[in-house]
Amino acid sequence: MTSVPLFPLNAVLFPGVATPLHIFEERYRALVRELLAVETGFDRVFGIVAIREGYEVGHHGSQSVHRVGTLVQLTEAEAYDDGRFDIEVIGRQRLRVLEHDSSGPFLRGEVELLTDDDEADAVLEAERTLAAFEKYRLQLSELRGGPVLAGAMPHDPAYLSYALASTCLLTLPQRQALLEAETATVRLTMLRRTLHEEMRAMRALPSLPATEVARTRWSPN
Repeated sequence: MTSVPLFPLNAVLFPGVATPLHIFEERYRALVRELLAVETGFDRVFGIVAIREGYEVGHHGSQSVHRVGTLVQLTEAEAYDDGRFDIEVIGRQRLRVLEHDSSGPFLRGEVELLTDDDEADAVLEAERTLAAFEKYRLQLSELRGGPVLAGAMPHDPAYLSYALASTCLLTLPQRQALLEAETATVRLTMLRRTLHEEMRAMRALPSLPATEVARTRWSPN
């Protein structure tokens, strides 16, 4: 187990995905200041956990957040005169929160880091899912009258699953379910089925595109 600050967020972040965040609440300003005081950039890490439906963003009790989240690294920070920050983080690894501590200025947790089991089936499922995504991207581009969801995808099955999960428009519960999937194969299979459902929806309702371009980007670092 390891102890890390926790940042409840009304979103699910995935390993390998870089995401900008605007920090305005005082408790999370304190979190960023604590991270910036860490000498080594690689060690400027905290956990992002999605807020459960029915809870407000400002509430950070243990019952309000999911137990599986993502360990992220602070990679960039811009401070403003009024104390706010614009930061960028990149997901490093999935985590499971074992214990919460809300006694300090922000939520902390004892966490275990999770890994995707390396499966022989993952490579084959990655090829199938990527092929489905290319059809999905082509169909959506034709619908929109121009290229969308452009950019190369990673070849590693685990990171491919994370990149696709962050690119496609999904509900928070869908994203959380993908994050909680124990293997890349399971996650890719879930994604492939979702992509086929989205394509069927677009064919049925061509005037109502099923997705928007996600405002996140995959990074191999």
